[in-house]
Amino acid sequence: MKRGGNTVLGLGVALVVLAADQASKWWVLTALQLPERHTIALLPVLNLTLVWNRGITFGLFGGDSGVGSAALTAAALAVVAALAVWLHHAERRLMAAALGAIVGGAIGNVIDRARYGAVVDFIHAHAYGWSWYVFNLADAAIVCGVATLVLDGLRGKHAERLAADPPHR
Repeated sequence: MKRGGNTVLGLGVALVVLAADQASKWWVLTALQLPERHTIALLPVLNLTLVWNRGITFGLFGGDSGVGSAALTAAALAVVAALAVWLHHAERRLMAAALGAIVGGAIGNVIDRARYGAVVDFIHAHAYGWSWYVFNLADAAIVCGVATLVLDGLRGKHAERLAADPPHR
């Protein structure tokens, strides 16, 4: 596929992630009307728990400052712009899809900050006394996109090494 086709793929993934993220947040806030910190058990390892995240990933550097929210929004938009440039130059479909997932997730969280001053988080995974931070679909897309980029990069490095020094038979 040509580079332009990869850009279209990445933008399509970004739109799907953004739509799913915003629809899931609408459902939790409007249709379900889940109260903050109230928990609904879905599975033995998965709950719905509404949390307003005023920080960055996993609530780090949180605060109620409007300046802080504006700074996080500006930083996220700068990252989205850089990722969009990278997406435009993506040579592989997997890379374009991963970048699209990150862009869609980042935009979803930026929309929350603009609308509410905080990000809507509601997915709470836990098992055997272990509990993960509460997150949302945008966060999951960002983490999966980054993991895919890392694995794709490692795969690319391995292929380059094999091409430079093929195994002897």
